[in-house]
Amino acid sequence: MEVLPDIAGDAPQVVFCGMAGAENACTRDHYYETPGNELWLCLHQSGFTPRLRPEDDHRLVEHGLAMTDLVRHRDPEWYEVDALAEKVRAWEPEWLAFTSKTVAAVVARHLGHRRPGLGVAGWDLAGAPVYVLPGMSGANRRRDYDGRPTRLEWWVDLAQLCGRSGPA
Repeated sequence: MEVLPDIAGDAPQVVFCGMAGAENACTRDHYYETPGNELWLCLHQSGFTPRLRPEDDHRLVEHGLAMTDLVRHRDPEWYEVDALAEKVRAWEPEWLAFTSKTVAAVVARHLGHRRPGLGVAGWDLAGAPVYVLPGMSGANRRRDYDGRPTRLEWWVDLAQLCGRSGPA
């Protein structure tokens, strides 16, 4: 499987982790480049970054952020959770933020935890506490996100945990 390269500087505050292969990511050149995906908008509106586009993904390190993916292989039960843990251990972020409940559920199952809801998961991976964000694809637009009316509210919550607020 073709996987986008990790984007990470020294000691990122937050590592955002999606799933390689999701939303045709392997056919794209940048993270969350799929039409209708609102990750980049939420990064800005929550205060993590100035307004960036997918082709600016390399600039995340300027803002203390990192991007990686949980790699899934052809066997639908084989995910590289241990490889993700090694990266997290090396980067030592303050938070590991999964960009969907699906990704978080795979890691939780691997670690023997229950499927998490959105927000603080209550467990960590390689020393980094886990925060679960709602999926940002256009297919995940609905009226309720675990009791909140918008996906952005979860991003703002994470930004506030990181000491950030409002658009950068």
